[in-house]
Amino acid sequence: MKKENQKKNKVLKGVVVSNKMNKTVVVEVSRFVIHPKYGKRIKKTKKYKAHDENNDSKMGDVVEIIETKPISKDKHFTVKQ
Repeated sequence: MKKENQKKNKVLKGVVVSNKMNKTVVVEVSRFVIHPKYGKRIKKTKKYKAHDENNDSKMGDVVEIIETKPISKDKHFTVKQ
């Protein structure tokens, strides 16, 4: 039985911009927001460090990352296989 207040993990889609660390990739996730006054769409990007167990991801790959418990100080996502 599922609990009513069970948290659902975030799933984000982005591009791998760095894979130089061991078992870690940096994924850049883009999104569009609407400017509150002018109504223009603005592209916002954010970089996330994600755990890549087998070092499969290469630069330029489009990957999905899933939120998990903290693996290190700033690594809270894993690459979806």
